[in-house]
Parts: sequence; structure tokens; C-alpha cells
Amino acid sequence: MLILKLRFQKNLLFWIAAIISILLDHLTKFWVVQNFQLGESLALWPGVFHFTYVTNTGAAFSLFSNGGVYWLRWLSLIVSLGLMAWALFGPRFNKWEQLGYGLILGGALGNGIDRFVLGYVVDFIHFRLIDFPVFNVADVSINIGIVCLLIATFFSGRPKCKSQ
Repeated sequence: MLILKLRFQKNLLFWIAAIISILLDHLTKFWVVQNFQLGESLALWPGVFHFTYVTNTGAAFSLFSNGGVYWLRWLSLIVSLGLMAWALFGPRFNKWEQLGYGLILGGALGNGIDRFVLGYVVDFIHFRLIDFPVFNVADVSINIGIVCLLIATFFSGRPKCKSQ
């Protein structure tokens, strides 16, 4: 038990980011489902930012939503299990990596749970100003996670090549 506790503590920010991301994603989706009819939209900033309740059988931002993408649920599961195994049994990540991988895990699990339980993902964040596809908190988590990993890469402190 102590070994497992130590493994979780090694990348603690990873787990915290993942849990918070999943909770925020599912709490916001629950709120939307309870308060909106499918297709209903609430203008928070008319013509710019709306909450619009839609379902999505595709990937992030409705990519691949035209065809049967049964494989996405399995991809979410494999990515999630891989990230969890890496956090438990791999190296200690720096803070940016922990935050980035944790947010990606939270987003993958948030949408993955929807895909397994509902067969689709609940989306509601809608930027109409640029006609952007409707998305959700899990999608935001994944994208912020990617930005964190880019920051980790640029500021990793690895030695630079010396010119000859």
C-alpha cells in the first residue's frame, strides 16, 4: 500500500489536474443537460459567445462526426490507461508536464466516459463570432494540456547543442 501511495505522490499534480478536469467537465455537462433542451442556445454575449446544447458522436470540435466512430471510445480508454500507467510507473514529471498530462487525461476520461455511457459527447461551449464548432470543458482541458506540454518542452532546461 505504501508503494502505491508513493507512486501517486510522485506526480501528485498530474492526479489533481485530472480529477479537477473530470469533475468540472461532468458538472458542467450535467448542468447543461438538466437546464437545456437539445439544440437550445443561451446567448451570454449575443453573436459572440453562447451555451448551445448539442451532442457529438465525433472527436473534439465535431471532427469525424459524420461516420461511425466507435473506435473513439477505445482510443480514449487506451490513451487514459497509458497516461495513468506512465504517471504511476514512469519518471517524475516536472510541474508543467504533470499539469499537461493530467489535463489531457482528465479531458480524455471526461469525453471517454460520455462515449461509453451515452454513445456521444455533450458539447455546449459555442463561439459564434468565428463560427467555431461547439465544444466542452474536456476539449478545453486537452488543449490547455497540450499548451502546458509545449511550455514544458521549451523550458525543460535540457542542454543546448554547442556550435562548433
